Amino acid sequence: MKDFNINNLVRPNVAGLKPYSSARDEYQATGSEMVFLDANENPFQTDVNRYPDPQQRSLKTELAKLKSVPTENILLGNGSDEVLDLLFRAFCEPGKDNIITLPPTYGMYKVLANINNIENKEILLNSDFEPNVDEILNSVDQNTKMVFLCSPNNPTGNSFSEEKILKILKNFNGLVVIDEAYIDFSAKESWLNKLEEYPNLVVTQTLSKAYGMAGIRLGICYGSVEIIGILNKIKPPYNVNELTQLRALDRVLNIEKVNSEVSDLLRERELLSKALVQVNFIEETYPSDANFILVKVDNANKRYEQLIQKGIVIRNRTTQPLCENTLRFTVGTEEENEKLLKALKNIE
Repeated sequence: MKDFNINNLVRPNVAGLKPYSSARDEYQATGSEMVFLDANENPFQTDVNRYPDPQQRSLKTELAKLKSVPTENILLGNGSDEVLDLLFRAFCEPGKDNIITLPPTYGMYKVLANINNIENKEILLNSDFEPNVDEILNSVDQNTKMVFLCSPNNPTGNSFSEEKILKILKNFNGLVVIDEAYIDFSAKESWLNKLEEYPNLVVTQTLSKAYGMAGIRLGICYGSVEIIGILNKIKPPYNVNELTQLRALDRVLNIEKVNSEVSDLLRERELLSKALVQVNFIEETYPSDANFILVKVDNANKRYEQLIQKGIVIRNRTTQPLCENTLRFTVGTEEENEKLLKALKNIE
């Protein structure tokens, strides 16, 4: 993107903001044994009596190695939802600016837009669940600050065309936020490889899916040094707690186990996809680059309730645009998938 200047996007009050400086921001480790009397903490050891590292340095160091991205290009948040909310608060002026989303997609983009009083321009995906690039670019005005692309997309499961994403990146003079929550299940390359090439690119990832850490709430934002610097100005000082940092670090350091589990899920996804085709009321099974499969059925509401009665909870997506009479199945363990298939074959 030529002539892209992040200073033209950031809210004026954020640009001029002097961030809060916590006690742990001001202290720099020297390697020697220190007595901490700076943060009004309880001195008695409970393992969590001290404030966590506000910059999560140990965890970022390992993520930087794993993803081949410098630590200064990384921001961590209390789940991806906090990361997304920070983007709204940093770059979108309430009651004035707008964003573009591509339904059917992750519902929190719309919720966060409403919370922050930001207009949400919805441009439906086409019949192949791909972005309508020309319509997106024609909908941009001087107050359009961000375009959100969920790829692999939720709930459809497909990855968007690289050509279409590149066209948006090259022709939109705002932030292009690519949500890669499911990237670990895709054969496609992450857009992290394009960070240096496109200063308007922001990539978000999570430890909730492939890493099996949904309960600790750890979201990751990758962007230029300038973008990450702006987000750091407005994030809460201790937004990622000590327990989350420790559990996340332990999991990231055990990447072999994560990769093994992902391989198991990919195998189960393939087996489940083939088996679902044999279910008589499933009309279409959509290809998936994620850890779930979207299917079209004869009557989504009816089939959802039947599965609930059999003790199986899935997601009914029939209310979403382009998703009439669709159900979304998360890929479970081999045993869980067998229970699902047995239930599907035993309902009429």
